[in-house]
Amino acid sequence: MNIFISNTDKTHPLKAAFNLLLLSALLVLLFWFIISRIGYAFNFAILAPLHGRLAKGFLMTFYLSTASLILSLLLGVVNAVLQSYKILVLRYLSKLYVTVIRGTPLITQVYLFYYIVGTAFGVSNKFLCGVLVLSLFEGAYIAEIIRGSLLSMDPTQIEAAKAVGFTKRQIAALVTLPQLVARTLPALTGQFASIIKDSSLLSVVAIIELTQTMREISAVNYKLFECYLFLGVLYLLLTLPVSFISKRLELRFSYEN
Repeated sequence: MNIFISNTDKTHPLKAAFNLLLLSALLVLLFWFIISRIGYAFNFAILAPLHGRLAKGFLMTFYLSTASLILSLLLGVVNAVLQSYKILVLRYLSKLYVTVIRGTPLITQVYLFYYIVGTAFGVSNKFLCGVLVLSLFEGAYIAEIIRGSLLSMDPTQIEAAKAVGFTKRQIAALVTLPQLVARTLPALTGQFASIIKDSSLLSVVAIIELTQTMREISAVNYKLFECYLFLGVLYLLLTLPVSFISKRLELRFSYEN
């Protein structure tokens, strides 16, 4: 229920729960109506014997997403800092990186990095290639989120902190960081969820993650509806905890709370 109710929502819990159940029932009815119109009979039992392969694919997506999340966050922070750096060549380099990465599709970058850059530098590990290209792609978006949040901060608060004798470390820990976290969390949550979903494109270079696993299974049993509906559920199992943790952190760093 926390997914649908914001921290400032004053709706009574019982009323919220009732409306959430009502919405769920309507969605189920809509889904049932659509399926009845096409006359399709689902058979999810075909996936039960393949739980081992599905678990491996799920874990591979989890590992890819987690490693890429950490690395892309580091890249985003470094790039956001470099865009305000005094050395002009570093500033232009960071801006060029953001412009090129955000202006080209991820699938193009996956092909170019894996078959050209990876080959040139002898990077043959598919997992490492996947993490690097996904991190480079998402890092450009995270950099812009952080840079925008930094620019939106009121400089008078930092000046006031200096006036009362705060050190640079205290200003960073007590003034800048809490505001930066509160401002960036909503956008970063969406970006972290995108990392999980975008990892599915790594299947084009035969990384056996969740999407590639389900693609191979559906190619054998031809049960596309069952396979891809279940695939969506598995991705929700990865993205919903990100949303939940983000809301807890938003509450933690919210000044009104």
